[in-house]
Amino acid sequence: MGPGSGPSWGRDRLSVTGAWLLAWAAAWGVRATGCPALCTCSGTTVDCHGTGLRGVPKNIPRNTERLELNGNNITRINRNDFSGLKQLRVLQLMENQINMVERGAFDDMKELERLRLNRNQLHTLPELLFQNNQALSRLDLSENLLQAVPRKAFRGATDLKNLQLDKNQIGCIEDGAFRALRAPCPRPAGPPSHWAAGSPPAGQTDAARAHVCSLSSGSCPAMCTCSNSVVDCRSKGLTAIPANLPEGMTEIRLELNGIRSVPAGAFSPYKKLRRIDLSNNQISEIAPDAFQGLRSLNSLVLYGNKITDLPRGIFGGLHALQLLLINANKINCIRADAFGDLQSLSLLSLYDNKLQGLAKGTFAPLRAIQTLHLAQNPFICDCNLRWLADFLRANPVETSGARCASPRRLANKRIGQIKSKKFRCSGAEDQQLNSECSSDVGCPPKCRCEANVVECSNLKLTKLPERIPQATAELRLSNNEISVLEATGLFKKLPHLKKINLNNNKVTEIEDGAFEGAASVSELHLTANQLESVRSSMFRGLAGLRTLMLRNNRISCIHNDSFTGLRSVRLLSLYDNQISTIAPGAFDTLQSLSTLNLLANPFDCNCRLAWLGDWLRRRKIVTGNPRCQNPDFLRQIPLQDVAFPDFRCEEGNSQAQRGCPQECTCLDTVVRCSNKQLQSLPKGIPKNVTEL
Repeated sequence: MGPGSGPSWGRDRLSVTGAWLLAWAAAWGVRATGCPALCTCSGTTVDCHGTGLRGVPKNIPRNTERLELNGNNITRINRNDFSGLKQLRVLQLMENQINMVERGAFDDMKELERLRLNRNQLHTLPELLFQNNQALSRLDLSENLLQAVPRKAFRGATDLKNLQLDKNQIGCIEDGAFRALRAPCPRPAGPPSHWAAGSPPAGQTDAARAHVCSLSSGSCPAMCTCSNSVVDCRSKGLTAIPANLPEGMTEIRLELNGIRSVPAGAFSPYKKLRRIDLSNNQISEIAPDAFQGLRSLNSLVLYGNKITDLPRGIFGGLHALQLLLINANKINCIRADAFGDLQSLSLLSLYDNKLQGLAKGTFAPLRAIQTLHLAQNPFICDCNLRWLADFLRANPVETSGARCASPRRLANKRIGQIKSKKFRCSGAEDQQLNSECSSDVGCPPKCRCEANVVECSNLKLTKLPERIPQATAELRLSNNEISVLEATGLFKKLPHLKKINLNNNKVTEIEDGAFEGAASVSELHLTANQLESVRSSMFRGLAGLRTLMLRNNRISCIHNDSFTGLRSVRLLSLYDNQISTIAPGAFDTLQSLSTLNLLANPFDCNCRLAWLGDWLRRRKIVTGNPRCQNPDFLRQIPLQDVAFPDFRCEEGNSQAQRGCPQECTCLDTVVRCSNKQLQSLPKGIPKNVTEL
């Protein structure tokens, strides 16, 4: 475990040598604050290769000239991922899982000379992708799943000298695809998979298959069957939607494959499409404009995938759609205007998803709806869902038997049969469900968001960010200047949050209810702050908390109600505070407690602490043997080893022990002077000190 993550007992203290190393690292800035997490930065080179990234990291220095992102798990390149990197010359993106590059992603890189995208899963190449990359001389697109080369694929890359397209699935090269490449290189006589620049010689093919053609007409994919305007690609092991499909098709069947995403404009060229079946794939991502322009589409089947979010506008313009099946996915939120253009829809299935609520008016545009499936969703039947019960009573179209999952008094009851007055909210709950999805919330300013981790450390923040993505599981806020944790209701909007790291801030106050709604949080780290007292109301809402780290604060006293309500806490660290006494029964409410770190505190072992010695002897928990500081005759003796009569209430020697600096506390050969607001090294440090 790292610092702040566990008790680690004696190792909680830095050795003198370790302290000097940390001071040196801090003074010399071993890790540049402008370097992305998990990466290393040297000069104008940023190296992030092989770090397991799932997306392009944020906070890439603007002066970067070489960026290495190869060997990661990146699946998509978004339009703004490289925004502002105007000095970039070399970009390594090979050996990822990239299946989509948004047009405009490379527009800011006017100095880009080398780009490697080989060994990915690209199946289409957006036109005009390189329109601003006049300096590009080497481009490697080999070992992808490219099926065609559009006419404007390389428009703008006029200085391209080396282009690699080998080991793809290219079956069509549109006429004029290489016309814009004006580099004065002689054309080779080999297949186009190895052409450098210039137009291809007529008749040459890629792996004996590619031919000069027009993508506007399209053709039947080799692995599929086509008949009567129906393209049947069922159970073909596809991982991407085929490109260059027949322009006149009216139905495409892609079910039972391994397709993972639906890219931008995937079906837009096929204006006659009436039915699309993408059921039982592995789709987790759909571009907002994937179905744009399909005015004739009447059936869209997407059930049995891994969709969690329906992008804004995904069904825009689908006025003829009559059947929409998006059941058996993982959808957790639907925007109020998601079905705004579906006036013709008669059947909508949202069965078996993760919906807990629906914004009022979600189904209002569905004027033709006859069948609605909402069952097998974990609906929370509070005041926010009252409108749905009213809607279902007025429109008896829900035939799957949608039921409440909570609260307990309404669990398993059919929503449409519950009286409106039963849908109640407590005062702490929001009275109106936002029409937006929390997933719309972007990464907080200056922070980095990767996977489910929001990294806001080392940013000199003075308060918690106002908005955080709903899917956040870990929130890192260490090494900032936060002094007060305000009760803003922030954590009510983060149902998946598991860990909060607030180490090394300046927290002196936690407002009552600051953590209200954080029932899913299992770890709270508040090490190295300035808390002086602990109240139970500080931690209200943390019902699921298992680890509470309060090390290295200024806590001087623990009351008998300090930890009320924290029944799930298993590990509590109060290491290195200023605790001299603890009220009887202070830990009685911690029913799950198995590890309690009380080391490095100046315990005054008088009659008021006698109960603790007895409690430590009786309870089978790990404590690390906290020791008495006073009185003198008990100094350094573990509390649980002190006989009950020796906990006396008589005035002891309060003066600093001999050989110990006045500002510090000393235990054996350990001198502790942390959090003493020292401006210079203390005088009188014992010569036999081993840890400082």
